[in-house]
Formats: sequence, structure tokens, C-alpha cells
Amino acid sequence: MIQTLLQVALGGALGASSRYLTGVAVTALLGRGFPWGTLTVNILGSFAMGLLITVLGSLSATRLHPLLAVGFLGGFTTFSSFSLDVATLYERGDIALAAGYAAVSVVASILALFLGLALARSFFA
Repeated sequence: MIQTLLQVALGGALGASSRYLTGVAVTALLGRGFPWGTLTVNILGSFAMGLLITVLGSLSATRLHPLLAVGFLGGFTTFSSFSLDVATLYERGDIALAAGYAAVSVVASILALFLGLALARSFFA
């Protein structure tokens, strides 16, 4: 149990650090007027989860699930930050933008996960 917890903790620290750095980079590229960093990591994280789950299953490497899926990707994706972003947009009066952001985040992330599944399965089928 402690080894699994350590895997989750290590993966979470690396994932959260990667989320922060991705957010900084995307904000530098696209500006602060819209939560582009959060949107980016949610889509990338969902895509990566689709790839990862397929690869781990195909390679019988599920022992890495706590480190990579729960830890790293759990720390990297940001639905709690996403929720705050929606609330912030809503509270500043940008109701349509908040709704659009929420819809695009959810739909694009789910589509990215399916794309990741399909891509990984094409290599491991």
C-alpha cells in the first residue's frame, strides 16, 4: 500500500508541476483574457489518458497505473481549476463565455480521450 501511495504522490507532484508550466507557457502565448492554460491541460490530459490506459492494458503494465494515471494525469488535469474558471467567467458577467467554455472543455476532452484510445489501439491491435 505504501509503495502505491508513493507512486501516486510522485506522479501527482510531477503532474501538477507540468500543469503549472503548461499554463504559464500557454498564457504567455495566448494571453490572460481566457483560461487557455486550463483548457489546454484538460484536453491534453484526456488525450493522454486515452493513450495511457490502452498502452498499459496492452503491455500488461497496470502496475504503473497509480504513478501515471492517478498520480501524473490526476495532478496534470485541472477540473477543479476548470470549475473555478467557469465560476469566475460567470461572476464577471460573461455568462455566454462561461457556458461556451464549459461546453467546449467537456466535449473536446471526451473527444480527445476517444482519439487517444483509437490512436493507441491502432498500434496495439
